[in-house]
Amino acid sequence: MVRYYIKTENRLRELEEPQPGCWVNISPPFSHEELEEVAQAFEIPLDFLTDSLDIDERSRYEREEDVRFILLNSPILNENETENDAIYITLPIGVILTLDAIVTISAFDNPILRMFLDNKVKNFNPSDERLFVLQIFEQNVYRFLTCLKKLNSKRNLIEQELYDSSRNQELKLLLSIEKSLVYFLNSLSSNELLLLKMKRTDFLQITKDEDLSDLFEDIIIDNGQAMEMSKVYSDILSGTMDAYGSIISNNLNITIRRLTLITILLMLPTLIASFYGMNITLPFQQNPYAIIGILLSSVTLSLGLAWYFQRKRLF
Repeated sequence: MVRYYIKTENRLRELEEPQPGCWVNISPPFSHEELEEVAQAFEIPLDFLTDSLDIDERSRYEREEDVRFILLNSPILNENETENDAIYITLPIGVILTLDAIVTISAFDNPILRMFLDNKVKNFNPSDERLFVLQIFEQNVYRFLTCLKKLNSKRNLIEQELYDSSRNQELKLLLSIEKSLVYFLNSLSSNELLLLKMKRTDFLQITKDEDLSDLFEDIIIDNGQAMEMSKVYSDILSGTMDAYGSIISNNLNITIRRLTLITILLMLPTLIASFYGMNITLPFQQNPYAIIGILLSSVTLSLGLAWYFQRKRLF
């Protein structure tokens, strides 16, 4: 679906046909023929559009004549999540700057572009392409930070549940969070390289604009903060998984040791009863009260052995 927008009187208005300074947003569903029409209409290399739909593409920028292409990775909720899949995944957003318009494209309905479409971002105007691109970067970093906080809160809740139980379900959820953090860490690292290269080469031509330069610096700092948060949360989660693995192994060893001790305690009465079950002459065999003595001896020996185990702190 290809739509054209322009902002007038602080409101985003959809256009029937493109005009200079408009924003062209390509969102699913769309066909390959529509992409070819957009590429031809705005003189965009078709690769710029198709590369933006590849979920494995890394963040980068390119220039071909008067057309500039920026690809950055963005977090999105995994709607096709199965039991062991990541909660969040990262997908690319393509931003293409032409002489007459700015084009954005994503393979899924992206929440960052949705914020602009819903007019929730202040002071944005598609006609100011430099500010618009920086605001996309800014909202992308904010999205990462928000998702990281949600993942950390979810991890804390799962850990509280694991204190009371060691079910596989909680451990699988922790694994899903760990996968999400791996996606985030790789994408944020890739985005940071993109931002630093764009700053070094002045790809957006903002060096002479102090306000835009300061905004770009803040975005780079926030992206670095998000990357550090991902590292910290990932390290904490790895340590948590290792700790729970050790706890589960230790609990299993304690259980096996207790069962072994109980088996030893039950072995003494069984041993005495086995002796008196033999078809040979044994002491006190003719005494009618022998059964009482045998039972008392068995109980006394078992209690004595249990006291010994308790003293040695084996129970």
